[in-house]
Amino acid sequence: MDPSQVQIPPMKDLTVDNITENVITINSLCEDERMKYVLERLVTHLHDFARETRLSSTEWMTGLQFLTEVGQICTPVRQEFILLSDILGLSILVDSIDHPKPPGSTEGTVLGPFHTHDAEELPNGDAISHDPKGEPLLVVCTLRDTEGRPIEGAKIDIWETDSTGHYDVQYAGRETPDGRCVMRSDAEGIFWFKAITPVPYPIPHDGPVGKLLKKLHRHPYRPSHMHFMFEKEGYDHLITALYLRNDPYETSDAVFGVKDSLVVDLAKVSPEMAAKYNVPEGQALLTYDFVLVSDEETRELRATNSKIALDKLGRKVKIVNGLPVPDLD
Repeated sequence: MDPSQVQIPPMKDLTVDNITENVITINSLCEDERMKYVLERLVTHLHDFARETRLSSTEWMTGLQFLTEVGQICTPVRQEFILLSDILGLSILVDSIDHPKPPGSTEGTVLGPFHTHDAEELPNGDAISHDPKGEPLLVVCTLRDTEGRPIEGAKIDIWETDSTGHYDVQYAGRETPDGRCVMRSDAEGIFWFKAITPVPYPIPHDGPVGKLLKKLHRHPYRPSHMHFMFEKEGYDHLITALYLRNDPYETSDAVFGVKDSLVVDLAKVSPEMAAKYNVPEGQALLTYDFVLVSDEETRELRATNSKIALDKLGRKVKIVNGLPVPDLD
């Protein structure tokens, strides 16, 4: 930008006490109210963090080198920054703030680093896993709105590991997707498929995030689960997962993804279901009733929650495009 085209506010004599004020003033020319607010709070908290911890130059350089290593290990099928966000609890926090859920609706959880966009679209009843060593599992689900009406034609991404706890993208030479698919809910809001029973597994811990976990004396394991992502025009985007009850890592998930409402018990396929779905009687069965929230419901709840939370912090805000900005009136 041509310096002659902008009127930069003059900086004061910079000190530990006034550097934050100066940075915020310099950034205040931004015309995007939301961006200006987010950056103002980011700078404030970063500077307060440095002051409160009396951060040393050596420690800050260590932090920068760590973030550099996180970026360097990222690939199209391995997103170490998502992993870092996950193990710090930030991913689940942001999702909970941005996608609030009214009572009775399905809660969200972390996306994780292994979702892909190349999953094959399969018809109801097809198999998503071709792992011969996995325990066969029948999955039968419904999808409804908060009024109990079935939702037809929703796009549903589904993905899980194989029986060794590895996603398909973790194998060198992967040629086609496996353990994942895209399905559509039918006129009754039902979708069903054949899979394998999920198993616990460690998140990738051979990189900088794994080193951090080791330094913190934390394990890298996730409890047994299956991922689901729902998209349908007019409804809030839902990223969620179902977790098997009594898994050894149910209460110590490395990425903080488990919520009580998403913990499920497996049942056994009855003779009637065996005939209806053409699977063996007694096979493992997972059923769940998913409930999506409309875009309008989410916008209203997000705005209400934002006002309540920021009022408690003593910050006067107004809602613009569904997000809080300072109310200067």
